Amino acid sequence: MAHVISDLSKYVICAFMAIYTLECLIGIIRGRKQGRGMYIRQVICMFMVHFLGFAAICLETGEPSYIIFYGFQEILLFAAIALFRVLYPEADRLLAGNMCMMLSVSFVVLTRISYEKSIRQFIIVAGSMIVGLFVPWLIKKMQFLKDLTWVYGGLGAAALAIVYILGSVTHGSNISYTIGSVTFQPSEFVKILFVFFIAGMFAKSTGFGQVCLSAVCAALHVLILVLSRDLGSAVIFFVVYLGMVFIATHNYFYLLAGLLAGAGGCFVGYKMFSHVRTRVTAWLDPWTNIDDAGYQVTQSLFAIGTGGWFGMGIYQGNPSSIPYVEKDSIFSAIAEEMGVFFAMLLIIVCLSSFLAMIKLAATLRDSFYRYVVAGLGITYIFQVFLTIGGGTKLIPLTGVTLPFVSYGGSSVLSTVILFAVVEGCFCIRESEEMQLDDV
Repeated sequence: MAHVISDLSKYVICAFMAIYTLECLIGIIRGRKQGRGMYIRQVICMFMVHFLGFAAICLETGEPSYIIFYGFQEILLFAAIALFRVLYPEADRLLAGNMCMMLSVSFVVLTRISYEKSIRQFIIVAGSMIVGLFVPWLIKKMQFLKDLTWVYGGLGAAALAIVYILGSVTHGSNISYTIGSVTFQPSEFVKILFVFFIAGMFAKSTGFGQVCLSAVCAALHVLILVLSRDLGSAVIFFVVYLGMVFIATHNYFYLLAGLLAGAGGCFVGYKMFSHVRTRVTAWLDPWTNIDDAGYQVTQSLFAIGTGGWFGMGIYQGNPSSIPYVEKDSIFSAIAEEMGVFFAMLLIIVCLSSFLAMIKLAATLRDSFYRYVVAGLGITYIFQVFLTIGGGTKLIPLTGVTLPFVSYGGSSVLSTVILFAVVEGCFCIRESEEMQLDDV
């Protein structure tokens, strides 16, 4: 009986996710014209996806502890939505809803994969939400933040250098640093500092000299990451910089020069690092190395193909067969048990978050905050692309996490801060519009 209910629930989950995603697209198109009812429907859909996912888990496992854990998650998600709405009525409810929807999906999938890791993730998310509640206020009230350009650049480069020198090695890369019993990945937070740094540079000037100076500083960040063999983060930093340069200058020459430099950097990286060659080989033909370098890619593709449009149902698949499934390949686990259709809807939710950020950037009058929002939007969506692209064999695996969904403390906290900064910029736009009305 439990298998029958679990099998039926996957279709209902997809239906609620489809309604939620449709409301996202309507919200992006209409902007502020959408009514309060749209957000209420989205919240209902989000809680139903979460409820049905845990109902299937409880029926399959028969463990009462999951019900208690589910209750704590419901309280956290409801509190996040309610507090953001009360504290920041000018903020974008679509972004806040998307954040909670992706976290609810993460809770369901991680609980299915590893109950212990899901509990740790819940604690991290709760702490991150507390931090995130203060960020929009800081962005709105502390206008001097736009004057700390070189502070952002110096702190970011120093943090990356410390990890390169003193950080612990994970899978051949210096990406994390441990203080006491806490391990964190500084590059996740330096991405935000880097965006603030580049935004501050271009807010002052977009002349040739300023572009060259910013390029040297950006290259320093990327070089440290390359030396640390954190190539996934290096690619993100490079793409974010290139995107911000083009948005600030609208100069196609800079874009072309950047693309050529990026292509050259990829070639050099391929020649220099053996693990890059291994990943490229596994990407080009994983089937000939199915028991070695191509194992993660092939298992990821098997999971997606096995799931079909509506998935096998929660606890009906075998996501644990995929290496690092809770981090690098969680998208494949979602596709296997919740379906390719659900996974595609999740991608659209991610895209709607990006589009909301870009629409905000286009309407902000202050150039510093405009570049900040655009840079953070590029950071977010490119990381989504790297994770999903690697899992679906569109591009080689890079080892980056899917924001809000994958397991990882640094990733969750940094993404909550990223979204909170954007929400703070929504508050700034509201202040700008009020000033225009007064004039």
